[in-house]
Amino acid sequence: MASVKFACVVVLCMVVVGAHTAQGMTCGQVQSNLVPCVTFLQNGGFVPAGCCNGVRNIMNSARSTADRRGICNCLKTAAGAVRGLNPNNAQALPGKCGVNIPYKISTSTNCASIN
Repeated sequence: MASVKFACVVVLCMVVVGAHTAQGMTCGQVQSNLVPCVTFLQNGGFVPAGCCNGVRNIMNSARSTADRRGICNCLKTAAGAVRGLNPNNAQALPGKCGVNIPYKISTSTNCASIN
């Protein structure tokens, strides 16, 4: 049920933010890569392999500063869209997946400062 609600929010965000804000990956692609992460982002606990694969896919597509800033903005929008998101779980997700993201996944991240 949470995945269906999240998918609806993803579509809404794509309309509001624009489908292509990152050159390497669209916001829709970023957010669909995060669908397996929703339960962890809300409740913590076990991080599914599909979630970590999605996080890796997102970071592997961030090849330029524009890509990194666009993905940051998509993650920021996604963080604001997940009902019941635990900010500590969002910040812990990259480390749990063994991926280095050089900024916090948060609605307050300043994506313009990312290089």
